[in-house]
Amino acid sequence: MVDATDHIAGRLASNVAKMLLEGNRVSIINCEKVMISGKRASIVREYRDFLKIASIIHPEHGPYHPRRPDTIMTRMIRGMLPRKKPSGKAAHSRLRAYIGSPGHLKSFEKRKLKGAEITRPTANYTTMADLGETVGWTK
Repeated sequence: MVDATDHIAGRLASNVAKMLLEGNRVSIINCEKVMISGKRASIVREYRDFLKIASIIHPEHGPYHPRRPDTIMTRMIRGMLPRKKPSGKAAHSRLRAYIGSPGHLKSFEKRKLKGAEITRPTANYTTMADLGETVGWTK
C-alpha cells in the first residue's frame, strides 16, 4: 500500500507501474494529495485542452476523461503499462486507487516511495484535488 501524500504524480505513477509489472498488488491511498509540478495555470490549461478531445460523430462513444483524483492517477498509471498485452491487463487489474484512506486498509503498512517525494516547499506544486475541482470534480 502506497501513501501518495506529497509525491510527484509522474514519478509515483512510474514506480507503481514497475511494481505492478513485477506482480505486486498495489493500493494507492490519498490520491487527492498527489502533487503536480509546474505552474498551476499551465497545468489547468493543458488539462482543459485535453478535455476538449472528443468524438466528432458521437461524443458518447468517448474518449472519456477522468476528473476525480483517483481516476486521474489510475489513467496515468495505465498509460505506463503495456495495456493491450496480457501482462499489462493483468498488472492493471492489480491496481486500486482511493481518495482518502478507506477503513479496510487501516491495518496495512503505509509505504512512501523515496524517489517520488517532493523536494521543494508545497507552495511550488498543485495538488491533484485542486486540479480535479478546477476541471469539474465535485466532492
